[in-house]
Amino acid sequence: MSDGYSTVIDRRYKSVFIRVQSSFIFLHMKLISWNVNGLRAVLKKNFLEFLDAEQPDILCLQEIKCTPDDVEQLWPRHYETHWNCAMRKGYSGTAIFTKTKPLNITPHIGMDEHDTEGRVLAAEFADFFLVNVYVPNSKRDLSRLTYRQKWDKDFLAYLKKLEKKKPVIFCGDLNVAHTEIDLANPRANIHNHGFTAEERAGFTNFVSAGFLDTFREFEKGGGHYTWWSVFSGARSRNVGWRLDYFLISKSFHPKLKSAFIRHQILGSDHCPVGIEIQ
Repeated sequence: MSDGYSTVIDRRYKSVFIRVQSSFIFLHMKLISWNVNGLRAVLKKNFLEFLDAEQPDILCLQEIKCTPDDVEQLWPRHYETHWNCAMRKGYSGTAIFTKTKPLNITPHIGMDEHDTEGRVLAAEFADFFLVNVYVPNSKRDLSRLTYRQKWDKDFLAYLKKLEKKKPVIFCGDLNVAHTEIDLANPRANIHNHGFTAEERAGFTNFVSAGFLDTFREFEKGGGHYTWWSVFSGARSRNVGWRLDYFLISKSFHPKLKSAFIRHQILGSDHCPVGIEIQ
């Protein structure tokens, strides 16, 4: 458990809405997102070392696969921790570690069919909403593709609702490679989950709705990936996919200073991605 302020969402009860007082605002912030593929597992590897070296102002985690009670850990005191745990034990889940106290924390998009797997955790700050998301995987046999299409539509509607109040930053594992330069072997994967026309169209809808893919604001070329299969030495050969993103409201673009991929950071089959804002 954290020795600082902590919020835990237990899915046995109705959604929790929390209001807290913002204590201070950074003029410059570094935001990091990382699908850790099991927080307990990555804690045994390099997680705390990464956190100490990177020093993000806000860290968004996906696929934590645990509750705070499952993790016997004292987090650095300067971070508040907020958790949205799935109803199903050892599955999915999101968390936010933040040095700045949010105004509000919201662990849902307001639709029961989407709000049991701990996939969304939103934090409101003075100048923006930050939405941490772990988008559902369509599965290898595409058995969840229809659900995924509804998720994308409903999640976009949720983001646009937030955007009526203030700009939105959303980040996480979106489980799609948007264009052919976002994976090493596009032709071989054209009908595979993560690169179907339907999933790619869902991402395109985010862009058409005015959200910017921050990494592509700085880098137009290929060969930049955030996930690699654990088989056949895919990571050492850089045969990967770009599945992890930061997207921002177009109105927030003047505050965006950089976007990056920490491909050298091991510990998960995904690597961290991040942005800096001013």
